[in-house]
Amino acid sequence: MTWKLDPMHTQVEFSAKHFGMMTVRGHFRDVATSGTVNPDKPEETSVDVTIDVASLTTNNPQRDNDLRSSYFLELDKYPTITFHSTKIEPAGKDKFTMTGDLTIKGITKPVTFQLARYGELNDARMGHRVAYSAEGEINRKDFGMEFDMLADNRLVVSHEIKVNIETELVDAPEQQPAASTAT
Repeated sequence: MTWKLDPMHTQVEFSAKHFGMMTVRGHFRDVATSGTVNPDKPEETSVDVTIDVASLTTNNPQRDNDLRSSYFLELDKYPTITFHSTKIEPAGKDKFTMTGDLTIKGITKPVTFQLARYGELNDARMGHRVAYSAEGEINRKDFGMEFDMLADNRLVVSHEIKVNIETELVDAPEQQPAASTAT
């Protein structure tokens, strides 16, 4: 079987604490994926992800522009964020760890995500699907995002950024070449 991540059912979200109190959430609308996926043997899976930084949204245009600016992601210099998985290991029933190289602002660091398999569906209209979630955390300073403005002796934006991903894999049978009708 050939499995592909369904772009219509893939969400990459992030969250940070604002003043150490409120959680601010955002997501990326434009995420491209490729790789070899095997739900039956996750250890044989390899995933590459490219995120378009311009597609970032927190539903607040001013904050979005700040996050795309030189204070944080530097969209003008670094238009994409990439992830390349290097290892997937079992961690319990329907649970795995996925380690890989995350590159933000030209800085590559290893990160580990906790994966959970949500379930499987085999429907005539929707196809054969398997759903997963991935959760992890990075320190933004590890990726050159040094902005540390304080207000009332509190960080405006936390160093810890949580990353949450949900996706559905769909079995995409390879197309067979059409048989020739020439005689």
